[in-house]
Amino acid sequence: MQKLALLKGEVKHYDWGGVSFIPSLLQIENPQMQPFAEYWMGVHPGARCRLQFSDGTEVLLRDFINEHPEALLGKTVLKSFQELPYLLKVLDVKDMLSIQVHPSKEQAAIDFEREDAKGIAREASNRNYKDKNHKPELMVALSSFYLLHGFKPEKELLATLQAVEELHVFIPVFKKDGYKGLYKMAMELPQEEVNELLQPLINRIIPLYQQDKLKKDSEDFWAARAAQTFVQPNSIDRGIFSVYFFNVLHLKKGEAIFQDAGVPHAYLEGYNVEIMASSDNVLRGGLTTKHIDTVELLKHTKCEATHPQIIKEKKGQKEKDYPAPVADFQLNGYELAAGDVLTIQPATAELLLLTEGELVLSDATATIELKPGTIAAAAFPGTTIKIDTKKAAKLFRATVPAAGKV
Repeated sequence: MQKLALLKGEVKHYDWGGVSFIPSLLQIENPQMQPFAEYWMGVHPGARCRLQFSDGTEVLLRDFINEHPEALLGKTVLKSFQELPYLLKVLDVKDMLSIQVHPSKEQAAIDFEREDAKGIAREASNRNYKDKNHKPELMVALSSFYLLHGFKPEKELLATLQAVEELHVFIPVFKKDGYKGLYKMAMELPQEEVNELLQPLINRIIPLYQQDKLKKDSEDFWAARAAQTFVQPNSIDRGIFSVYFFNVLHLKKGEAIFQDAGVPHAYLEGYNVEIMASSDNVLRGGLTTKHIDTVELLKHTKCEATHPQIIKEKKGQKEKDYPAPVADFQLNGYELAAGDVLTIQPATAELLLLTEGELVLSDATATIELKPGTIAAAAFPGTTIKIDTKKAAKLFRATVPAAGKV
């Protein structure tokens, strides 16, 4: 059995995606300027991810693993998860993504069964729970990257509410009922009141945005962009409140951050590599035209202060560990110079992703090249893989932390 093979992921053409970054990675022409938002690699039903073997044959990654589950996942991972437990992605965020929260594993299973019992079709636009899994996420910036991440600490949030005249109405609620009362009020305000509060704010900041007088570390910048991006007649997007409630983070290339269940967040701009539990459960809180279920959103949101823990880039370190407090995945990065040689021994099914440079991967069963156009490979237990660096490279290795434990 071949233990090393090229991997072809699946592109997602969501309307918020950019038109050049992912096509450049995949060496795909894009004359129609179609949005290339995400590149999925994994066994999730939403990813028709294929292995390409040396003899030219192709098979879906999930089908290949299902045919030999213990041999390809290892006993520990098979017992714990029954499948490859993570999903690896590349994202190009040109326009802002929806504010979102993901459920815990226990609650996702309960709510998935509840929606099934109600007869809500799994592909329905008003379906909240697409599967039974949680969706903790870790992202590594491939460029300067901006995002919203959890509620600001109390002093910072109160200072923001006091500084923005249109948000003064939230101050007594926040002082009395805390984060939960604040967020509940923002999400449950009648649309007419949302419009009345936000219209003067938008009228003030959009001219500044259009004149390039706002910086990206300012909430006003992203609120103005949101107001121009999510335009519906007589309906200002209430997600603009959250732009002021949440931490606005700027990650530099190589920096990373983990986002657990219940932490509200939204990607604003940039390129990244993202790894998560194999799930597509998303509860939205604004900056979107998609379904918003306020009751479910509030049920799952951690209404508490978030003190961002950015995982800093360590210069000059060839191997980089991106810690995440979950059993579903582990991500390592490698900064390799031309001529560097690396050896790995997978203990479970692993995915290898190249974002810069050129490499040759080889074991006893195959030799393959990773370079622009062919950027991903799958490796399986029972082999030793040699990685030869042909051009200075950036490589990511996705695995399961407990895979080597018995």
